[in-house]
Amino acid sequence: MPLSDSKPTARDEARGQHDVIIEARDVTVRFGSKAILENLSLDVRRGEILGFVGPSGAGKSVLLRTILGLNRKQGGTIEVFGTNYETATQARRLDVERRWGVLFQHGALFSSLTVLENIEVPMREYLDISPALRHELARLKLDLVGLAQDAAGKFPSELSGGMIKRVALARALALDPDIVFLDEPTSGLDPIGAADFDQLIMTLRDTLGLTVYMVTHDLDSLFQACDRIAVLGDRKVLVEGPLETMLTFDHPWVKSYFHGKRARTIVPPETTPSTSQGAN
Repeated sequence: MPLSDSKPTARDEARGQHDVIIEARDVTVRFGSKAILENLSLDVRRGEILGFVGPSGAGKSVLLRTILGLNRKQGGTIEVFGTNYETATQARRLDVERRWGVLFQHGALFSSLTVLENIEVPMREYLDISPALRHELARLKLDLVGLAQDAAGKFPSELSGGMIKRVALARALALDPDIVFLDEPTSGLDPIGAADFDQLIMTLRDTLGLTVYMVTHDLDSLFQACDRIAVLGDRKVLVEGPLETMLTFDHPWVKSYFHGKRARTIVPPETTPSTSQGAN
């Protein structure tokens, strides 16, 4: 079922019936004289979990913040749900903002607010509802991310790292968004906690029909949760596609990342090019 009630345009038909919900074209971002992103293009498709990877400092979070309108770009266009956020009216911007949720790196919870109050922050900003309904909806989000109701009155300082990530995810889901942006969601979690979080993301995608844009360095997440992967390098997207595409792409960093010692403990041998070629 389409997540938008608007009628498809000819451009939408060309994309495949609203298949692409984020379209970045020739995006350039500079900080002073330093170019972080240059002529970068990327599509995010409805219903997918896209893993966005690249070397440290390459600009992964910069692109995320630029899509969200938090960084200014010096060139190119970004459309989210068919809207150019930069040139849109304030009313249209609010409409777009209500359709996305964001889990920032390290959770970014407000330390002076309880768990329930943190989840309610987007509701206070965008929804005109009673406090009682707001509390009820926030408790439903707690259930959705697998947290017990007795966590509602706790403060962030009383939570484990895994609980902080789940509360931050509950807040990202507060407005029932169409897409969630996750910035290093498993960073700092132990392997079991990270795997549980990946499984939660997949379950939410399947049950809620979410699209997920995930900035990550976690190979386990890429293998377990992501439908497609986009690799940032040399200030642009070097390659995008399924894991199999990454394994055959000829670029030094991509080869090192997907064929290194860490990768060999995760990627099954039968998916590697050398094994496939040897079997033929």
